[in-house]
Amino acid sequence: MFTVTSRYHGIETALHRPDGGEPIPYVRRRFLPDPRTLTVIAVHVVRDDDRLDRIAAQHLNDPERFWQVADANPVLDPADLTARRGRRLDIALPTATAGRPHGF
Repeated sequence: MFTVTSRYHGIETALHRPDGGEPIPYVRRRFLPDPRTLTVIAVHVVRDDDRLDRIAAQHLNDPERFWQVADANPVLDPADLTARRGRRLDIALPTATAGRPHGF
């Protein structure tokens, strides 16, 4: 259902069956990984005007993988990750490919 680079790849889908209504498919909840269990492959130092999609494009060759940067550096608001120049961000593999640097 989702591509291998999606944060939802491998997450189970289910059906909600409202009384008398059509079944509604949905994706079950995605739990964030413990960042200490991820394989860090690079560190990025935030510069002026950095954005998560650009950081993901630079380090992971895909701007849509911004979520991997967010997963490795947990904050409540992802905008906080690039708000301060000089902040060091871990760039990590997703849980499903941990330990396989060429598996992403």
